[in-house]
Order: sequence, then C-alpha cells, then structure tokens
Amino acid sequence: MNALLFRSPLVPACLCLLAIIVGNHGYAQEAKQHTTIELWPDGLPADAKPLTEKQIEEAKSKTTDERIFHVESPMLTIYEPPAEKKNGTAVVICPGGGYYMLAYKHEGIDLAKWFNEQGVTAFLLKYRVPRRQEKIHWEPMQDVQRAIRIVRSRADQYKIDSDRIGVLGFSAGGHLTVMAGTQFETQSYDPVDDADKLSCRPNFICPIYAAYLGNDYKDDVVELGDLVNVTENTPPTFMAVTADDNMRGAQAGLLLARLLQNGVKAEVHVWQEGGHGYGLYKRGKATDGWEENLKVWLELNGFLNSPTKDE
Repeated sequence: MNALLFRSPLVPACLCLLAIIVGNHGYAQEAKQHTTIELWPDGLPADAKPLTEKQIEEAKSKTTDERIFHVESPMLTIYEPPAEKKNGTAVVICPGGGYYMLAYKHEGIDLAKWFNEQGVTAFLLKYRVPRRQEKIHWEPMQDVQRAIRIVRSRADQYKIDSDRIGVLGFSAGGHLTVMAGTQFETQSYDPVDDADKLSCRPNFICPIYAAYLGNDYKDDVVELGDLVNVTENTPPTFMAVTADDNMRGAQAGLLLARLLQNGVKAEVHVWQEGGHGYGLYKRGKATDGWEENLKVWLELNGFLNSPTKDE
C-alpha cells in the first residue's frame, strides 16, 4: 500500500501544494511580527474611486501572501534594523505589479530585510490596487505622499533623520517612486492631520526597472511623459534597468540626462540583458547583485553613515 502511495503522481503535486501553503503561512506569520500603520484611519480621500463588488471578489480570489491583488486600506509595515546597526536612514518600499497587484514578497519583504542589513529602517507600502483606469497612478500617489509624511512625522519615534527618507520601487512601483520624486509639489489630497503639514519630498529615490515613464504610461517609446517633471529640486536618483526590457532602459537614459541637466546627483545602470521583475533573485544574469551597486551609491551620498553624537 505504501509503495503504491509513493508511486502515485498525486504525491509530488500534494507535496508542492503543502510547500506553498507552509511558505505562505510563514510570510503571513512574519507580517504579524511587525508594526503596521494605517495611512487613512478616518477614511480614504474624497476622490477615491470605489471598486465594484465583482472587482473586489475577483481581486481577493487571486491574492496570496506573495502577490496581493486587493488593497483598499493602504498601510505601512515597519521593518527595523537592530538598534546597534540603525544609521538614521529610512526608505519607503513600493512593490511592483502593473498597478494591478503588489509583488509583495520578492519586491517588498526581501528588500526590507536587505535594507535592515544596511542599517536602514524600511517602511513597506501597501498602496491601493487594482488600478483605476482614469489615472492609474493617482490613488497610489496619494498613498506614497501620505506615507512619506507619516514617516517624517514619526522620525523621533523610530530614530530616523527626517532629511534621510527615500523611496525605492520596482516596475509600477518604480513609476510611483518617480512620481514621488517629481510630483511632490502636487497636492493629491486634502490634509487630514498634522503629518500633512510636512513635506512629502523624498530625500532620494531609487526606481528599479521603472515602468510607464512615457506619455499615457507607455513603455515602448523613447520619451518621458509630461508627469516626469524633473527640476533642480528633484531628489538624488539611483536607477537600475536592462536594455532588453522594452524601452525602459532608453527611458532611464533620458531621465538621467534630464536629471543631470538640472544639476541633480544621479546614477543609472543599464545592463544589456536581464529582463524584468527579478527583485533580488539570483538567476545567473548580469543583473545579479544590482543591490550592491545601490549600496555603493547610498554610501557615496552619505545615506549609510551613522549620525554623529552631535547630530
């Protein structure tokens, strides 16, 4: 009987399913170990576009702990480094997913842990998905602007420097990161509390294989859209992308040129190949270890230095 059982083709499938369940349960349990902050405890901004019941049901049915397809209550999950490693820098992390969903594990949790290893306090953002078709970035931009202000308002609580708060995001989250760095003067929502008296300008931005930088959110054109409003006040910028990822590599090059024209410190890495959506995965590609380039850039610009006793 046992021999027959182990020869059954159902056994590998069952074991695989069990591994997925155990893995997802692990992510869910891990999330419970971290403090969360609701962005809009008294309700979403007045212009929020509600989803239909059918849209909500469909999104919820596809959601796992690794990929989240439905967020109506945006929040920050806080990942703090050990006290002895904390250097005063903070980062808001924006997972990608086409504004349809959030690749929460490999473009969120994994990066939060990596930043903690560098002494950086990470605030992992669950912004609203799925997208609303009118302005696919608008409600997520409300969320990231609010998130930056909340982090800045709690700088003393989390022992971070309010002038060392960055944003890093992937793909659609990379677009959202660029919006955070180029649209911070846009008032996307009415103030709700004292946190909204603070600036939502990040002190550095790191768009990684950023999507939708062309007009009408296009990736297949060598242009930057009107929303990419680079000025001398745009924050220092680090970018990583590949040349075989549609025209995103070319768009990153255009963004670099515009940043330099405005006197903004910037760095871009464009690898010949590597595709899209890799996060911190090691795949035997040139993009493996892109985060080490980011670390060098953060060090170069003073974001990994520990504050002095006088600061």
